[in-house]
Amino acid sequence: MLKVTFRQLMEAGVHFGHQKRKWNPKMERFRLMRKKGVDLIDLRETVKGIVRAKKLLAGLSAEGGEFLFVGTKLAASEAIKEAAQKCGMHYVNYRWLGGTLTNFETVLSRIEHLRRLEEMEASGEVELMSKKEQARFRREKAKMVRNLQGIRRMTRLPSALIVVDPANEKIPVSEAARMEIPVIAIIDTDGDPDEVDIPIPANDESVHSIRLILNELVDAIMKGRAFLEEGKKEADAPEAKASTAQQSSSDQKGQKQNEGNGQHGKEEAK
Repeated sequence: MLKVTFRQLMEAGVHFGHQKRKWNPKMERFRLMRKKGVDLIDLRETVKGIVRAKKLLAGLSAEGGEFLFVGTKLAASEAIKEAAQKCGMHYVNYRWLGGTLTNFETVLSRIEHLRRLEEMEASGEVELMSKKEQARFRREKAKMVRNLQGIRRMTRLPSALIVVDPANEKIPVSEAARMEIPVIAIIDTDGDPDEVDIPIPANDESVHSIRLILNELVDAIMKGRAFLEEGKKEADAPEAKASTAQQSSSDQKGQKQNEGNGQHGKEEAK
């Protein structure tokens, strides 16, 4: 079920593609027409892509899956960060570190190194360094925070990648393919839909367009997570009831035993 309407998609300029000279022929099936040298995207295909993506994300989220949002270009950077934080997921919005997926153990070691740097700063150890060493320390820490901030809580590979403009994010898309991680992509008319699992044809140069679609995907993730939490509560409920019933039964037995001991004591006293 979509929250967004065709009118909202139109107003956000989701249907505007690139100029003819940038057109990828593989995007032909998503193209409605060409007007004044600009390709226009068929919004019916956009909606189909969003529906398919939401179905996959809701299912994976309900199974406890985690997701990685990727978008490093200026138009997508802030929207990617906001969407990921809204649903409590991971993101890369500045620079993709080569091997983030294919060499994940090394990335985990870098995240651990960042934690050590933060501990050194918090303990005051940095203040004992020379000014030159402090400057070098702060440069290193700032660079690591910029590159790792969005994935520092990621302890396992994501269940899926959500990418804005796969033509600009070729390395993460190829790494995901090698690791057999599905890729959902907001893809413009200059992209290659064969490189991703679920293409969502849309204008990837408009911040409003990107946000509108990401909000739909975030909605699916949050609904899947809510379904997972509800399932956990229902699973815990019978155990809690059984524990309460067992405790009640034990209390009743103890009470009867105490009453029996009291009666026995009275008889002995007589």
